[in-house]
Amino acid sequence: MPDSSAVAPQYASIPHRDHTAELGMWVFIATEVLLFGGLILAYFVYRHAFPQGFAEGSRHTEIVIGTANTAVLLTSSFLVAWAIEIFSPATIRIVTWLLIGAACLGLLFIVLKGIEYSKEYDEHLVPGIDFLFAGPLANGVQLFFIFYFIATAIHALHMLIGICLLITLATLCRKAPTTRHHAALHSAALYWHFVDVAWIFLFALIYLPGRSAS
Repeated sequence: MPDSSAVAPQYASIPHRDHTAELGMWVFIATEVLLFGGLILAYFVYRHAFPQGFAEGSRHTEIVIGTANTAVLLTSSFLVAWAIEIFSPATIRIVTWLLIGAACLGLLFIVLKGIEYSKEYDEHLVPGIDFLFAGPLANGVQLFFIFYFIATAIHALHMLIGICLLITLATLCRKAPTTRHHAALHSAALYWHFVDVAWIFLFALIYLPGRSAS
């Protein structure tokens, strides 16, 4: 797996360059943890204030679609991890298809989320646009769906970025795989796995509360 690219003067060697890139991705992920952590903290604050409203809002989410999307993301993460594990000039065709497969699963996630948004719009559950939930729990339910749409929209944006990364790397690796591409794929995989883990937390917070009492 040759690497003919010159190493920039700030790096002592190719491994130093690759380790620096990985460290940079970990720092970026740390900032993303702060972003999602802030959202989750706000969720718990308002859920403590409106427990029944949040439970009722959760019961109005599409748990079948949410569960399917969880399976889709877990499968895509497996494909990316597999691509890294077998990365070599001899297996680059398989690696490329694994990355394309992961990107396609990411697009499937976005499509399913769009269907879910459409259903919630039809049920008048979109705060600020068409929210018509009636009853004493209306305020709590509205706060729940404010969190739901903000958190899932931010997550979907991260998904789109990850899809673009996977497609770009699949294209570059297909042409001429190098150790630099392997390092870039490793960093992209860290990002993709983070997006997967973030969704697992969101799934637990959004779809599961109040289900046992429904």
